[in-house]
Amino acid sequence: MEPDIANATLKALRRVLRATESGTRRLAAATGLTPSQLLVLREIDAGDEVTPGLVAQRLEFSHATITAIVDRLVALELASRTRSAQDKRRIHLEATALGRRRLVEAPDMLQEKFEAGFAALPGWEQAMILAGTERLADLLGAGDVDAAPLLDTGAIDRE
Repeated sequence: MEPDIANATLKALRRVLRATESGTRRLAAATGLTPSQLLVLREIDAGDEVTPGLVAQRLEFSHATITAIVDRLVALELASRTRSAQDKRRIHLEATALGRRRLVEAPDMLQEKFEAGFAALPGWEQAMILAGTERLADLLGAGDVDAAPLLDTGAIDRE
């Protein structure tokens, strides 16, 4: 093993972790929300007749996780639930005026910066980064850990 390369890799990984933590703190200071709560609120505000299942599908979160996050958003009066007029079994989600205000106040998320920068890379470089990151997860014993596509260090459905 090349110690210089290993140390440089660990430093780069540490910078990613610190950037993630810093972004989460900035978001919490500006809005009082976690990254996952903000993403869910954005999805809720993105269209009409948004359902929890649709949000789960778009964000690749489990239904249970979406339910827990929506419960928190409703408790904070940032979102509301209503039953469908056509099918009483369906629940529609909507951002409240306060929720929409929080969306406007939110700083750019680290995840958005990543997505924009990553999309600008050529396909071969995207594939190389994916392969290296997956291998790193395997080396750390986290290859089989279930994870949503979200840059955050805490539990997704935390308060």
